[in-house]
Amino acid sequence: MSRALLVVLDSVGIGGAPDAEAFGDAGANTLGHIAAACAAGRADEGREGPLRVPHLDALGLGAACRTASGAEVPGLDAAPTGRWTHATETSAGKDTPSGHWELAGLPVPFEWHTFPDADPAFPPEITRLIERLAGTAGILGNRHASGTDILDAEGAAHLRTGWPICYTSVDSVLQIAAHEEAFGLQRLYDLCAALAPTLHEMRVGRVIARPFVGADGDWRRTANRRDFAMTPPGPTLLDAVQGAGGHVHAIGKIFDIFAGRGVDTTAKGPDAALLRHLEDAVEEMPNGALTFANFVQFDSDYGHRRDVAGYARHLEWFDAGLGALLPSLRDDDLLIVTADHGNDPTWRGTDHTRERVPVLMNRGTGDAGPAAFVDVAATVGAHLGVAAPGGGRDLR
Repeated sequence: MSRALLVVLDSVGIGGAPDAEAFGDAGANTLGHIAAACAAGRADEGREGPLRVPHLDALGLGAACRTASGAEVPGLDAAPTGRWTHATETSAGKDTPSGHWELAGLPVPFEWHTFPDADPAFPPEITRLIERLAGTAGILGNRHASGTDILDAEGAAHLRTGWPICYTSVDSVLQIAAHEEAFGLQRLYDLCAALAPTLHEMRVGRVIARPFVGADGDWRRTANRRDFAMTPPGPTLLDAVQGAGGHVHAIGKIFDIFAGRGVDTTAKGPDAALLRHLEDAVEEMPNGALTFANFVQFDSDYGHRRDVAGYARHLEWFDAGLGALLPSLRDDDLLIVTADHGNDPTWRGTDHTRERVPVLMNRGTGDAGPAAFVDVAATVGAHLGVAAPGGGRDLR
């Protein structure tokens, strides 16, 4: 039996989504705009010159971006030796659960509930519930905000009052930030776990615990983030593999995104640790296994923070790791590198962007033709001899 590795570079979109205008994102292109900034010398902090990702480019990253968006991708002009294409999402969102569920064969069958861009953002009954569960007389934030900006604005008040910092975005999410030491990490987890069922009934996709440390002027979010996500409303590729007797190994926040369903083992940490976990999986996973990985720092540390140079550095870091990983793959292993949405660091605001995503494979050659997200699940399923949900086509 063969093995499959499905690797999601969180937010590495390639532009061109046909419905981007409906999301206010017409013209957004995460990879294309980063490459253009690098070529123009506008992303030289900690790196220099054109974007250099030769291993991803050889698999077809530059070609996929040009085909998806029609844009040039300076520095990514390799003739691909892998099998490649771009995929278009059908779910009515540009969020993490929608992208991952659909990649796993389950387009979201409903519209998520989102909170208005108002102050306050949360209805009074939700605010009162958070206060009761936290044992506090109030909450801080209660508005749309980026995770770093709200720490600058509310961190000192949080230490003074002990009130949790609650915020949201255009995504279907309620995030709670709290100091790991002053508030307590387990207390934050318990608060989010207790709140999540009520939010899930409202079709809010995730409650996210956002622990941080430090002092005023030097707040630092830690790697102990935890997502309390709604359980997928139908079967996914993970269920299919597990149901057929295969082992499902989740790396990064995959366990959280699927609420643990269909997962046998998991490994977490910052992206540097996740790359080591991926290397371990190549060495250790048995035949018939699916390793499903998410590298979140593209999104959380560089996309949302609109850090073009940091995003470019992280792409180059991952590419170097990929180059070391590829020779370790077995001849019958299938590796797919893809993404779940965009987060163009040159775009207005701090939110995700509606984009197509690359689908890069180590098996086969040439353009696989325009794809849907569910085709990723179909391809992995066909490789493992499993009937994946979603009705997609095998891209190999």
